[in-house]
Amino acid sequence: MDNTAINSGILCMDKPAGFTSFDVVAKLRGILGIRKIGHMGTLDPMATGVLVVLIGNAARASDITSFHDKRYRAGFRMGAVSDTQDITGNVTETGAPLPDADALRSAVDTFLGDIEQIPPMYSAVQINGKRLYQLAREGKTVERKSRSATIYELITEDYDPVTGEGTVMAYVSKGTYIRTLINDIGEKCGCGAVMTSLRRIYANGFDISQCHSFDELQQIKNGDGDFSKVLLPTDMLFSDLDGITLSEKMTQRYLNGAPVSPEIPEGSEKELFRIYDCDKKLLGIGQFDRETNELRVKKNLR
Repeated sequence: MDNTAINSGILCMDKPAGFTSFDVVAKLRGILGIRKIGHMGTLDPMATGVLVVLIGNAARASDITSFHDKRYRAGFRMGAVSDTQDITGNVTETGAPLPDADALRSAVDTFLGDIEQIPPMYSAVQINGKRLYQLAREGKTVERKSRSATIYELITEDYDPVTGEGTVMAYVSKGTYIRTLINDIGEKCGCGAVMTSLRRIYANGFDISQCHSFDELQQIKNGDGDFSKVLLPTDMLFSDLDGITLSEKMTQRYLNGAPVSPEIPEGSEKELFRIYDCDKKLLGIGQFDRETNELRVKKNLR
């Protein structure tokens, strides 16, 4: 297969349950026949949904995109707790009375806005060079510092006060642990709660409707092998930035690391810009210094 057709771009995957984010990347390397692949925003194995995968040179962009907010649909069950805060762990029934719908809604509303979360022991957070989940598997529990998160929207879609089962929709900032959020709601209600399912429906500026499955990709591989039809352009990661197109001479100076002084879009007050060559191909992200009127390379994506 000619891999020039998939040199660079964004591939939105609908991650299946049972796969780690690394598993998805490994399988894609086999299907696409390309090594340089990265991803944005790790999903736990039990979770499904939007996993933004960066192909080729686009993988260099993972640390600079502005879009970090996420949307989830999460299932939960009141009246139980778990060492992992979800049903994959050791679940214990609390036996405490379950809240009615109004009491649950009132508890949920208290988590809107800026909150503090203590990362769960079964997470990838590092303490003294070791992942928390590694310590948890050794039966250890260590003190963790709380982390800030923002809950923009939290809606109880459905809830059965008899079984304690329900679903919430959450629109949250980067770094929010949904299972911890559900665990804390359970504590607020005095009965405990565990997450029973998790589906990410929006991440890094991309929606679940833009995502593809392994089966779709395998069909393309078995067919014409043209994966470019499922790739999105890398500059979609920076749609909030204004674009600047350089002349041929400026392009060469810019790629050689020399500062250039292009015309900045009128009225723009931003510091970062999408930079294109004279053929309208994305070069990367440039940083503009208004004091010197000079543009330099911030991130090379070519």
